[in-house]
Amino acid sequence: MKIVFTGGGTGGHFYPIIAVAQKVNKIIDEEKIIGAKLYYVSNDPYDKQMLFENGLLYEEVNTGKMRTYSSARNFFDIFKTFFGIINAILKIYSIYPDVIFGKGGYASFPALFAARVLGIPVVIHESDSAPGRVNKWAGHFAKRIAVSFKQAAEYFPKKTVAWTGQPICAEIEKPAEKNEALNYFKFESNIPVIFILGGSQGAELINNIVIDALPRLVKNYQVIHQTGVKNFKTVTERADVVLMDSPNKTRYFPIPYLNHLQMKMAAGASAIIVSRAGSTLFEIASWGIPSILIPFTESNANHARKNAFNYARAGACSVIEEMNMTTNILSSEIERITGDKEIWERMSKNALSFNKPGAAAKIARELVDIALSHEK
Repeated sequence: MKIVFTGGGTGGHFYPIIAVAQKVNKIIDEEKIIGAKLYYVSNDPYDKQMLFENGLLYEEVNTGKMRTYSSARNFFDIFKTFFGIINAILKIYSIYPDVIFGKGGYASFPALFAARVLGIPVVIHESDSAPGRVNKWAGHFAKRIAVSFKQAAEYFPKKTVAWTGQPICAEIEKPAEKNEALNYFKFESNIPVIFILGGSQGAELINNIVIDALPRLVKNYQVIHQTGVKNFKTVTERADVVLMDSPNKTRYFPIPYLNHLQMKMAAGASAIIVSRAGSTLFEIASWGIPSILIPFTESNANHARKNAFNYARAGACSVIEEMNMTTNILSSEIERITGDKEIWERMSKNALSFNKPGAAAKIARELVDIALSHEK
């Protein structure tokens, strides 16, 4: 049995793939499936250690990116995509998997195209309220389609689509116990914690507003701020200046990137989360933590804004649009939610109700069943 996983080079694509691969490996172990091999095909390994730990063999296939805005790079990327498709067909043919799982993103296109040419069954998963271009295209021939948002189902054929929810890695599906988490960050137990989550690349707008708001925030809160690796030095230097004379400067904990242990601990410590509106919102829902979402305005097909307002309609979060984002508005909204026990508990309950657990296991079961039937 051979299964290929493919997706774009962001955490929003990569970690759900790992979550599904973990459950596939569990089935392989429990059912003693002999000779199973799992592959990850993309333009970047993203996290080599996680691929190794989960038994995924990496195969590199470079490709171009078709941007939604005018750029000279679009022309040159046509050739990169063409050669990526040729490379993918050769590699997929040499592997000849029994099924390919596509998570979307431009990096998944060559492998899915190869699957189409070679007649290999395809299963895809869509994390957003509205599908990206690759998944929308692949939905026409995919054998099975899983979606995180119920609203996304309307974009795909009814006979092949299922509302499964979002695959979440086992290590972060549940937050750490609160006292353990507070001790991990060396935080005080009687001061609430704000968790600023800017995504794997960091979010410059959020970083700038948070830095400006720090003197006000650290008076009453402790702050975990995931800045993004490339922004860490700039953010910490600015924070040092802003908090130079503050007696509460130790309440600010910046970090460039969170591994799974740190993410679990941050979730366990947090009273509220400030985040973008990508697939991370499903992790937030599984933790049952109230949140403030700031959707990225220029996301493809406006999916971030749709994600945020679909989650807000469930009563689990507050939304601040980028055009309205100011230091005062963010600080006031944090204080409003954390300062009213009834509002906080209602949001927490609604977040847990929004969560749809077991997605990774359901998708893994379908992949294994298709793979085993394709082998025969």
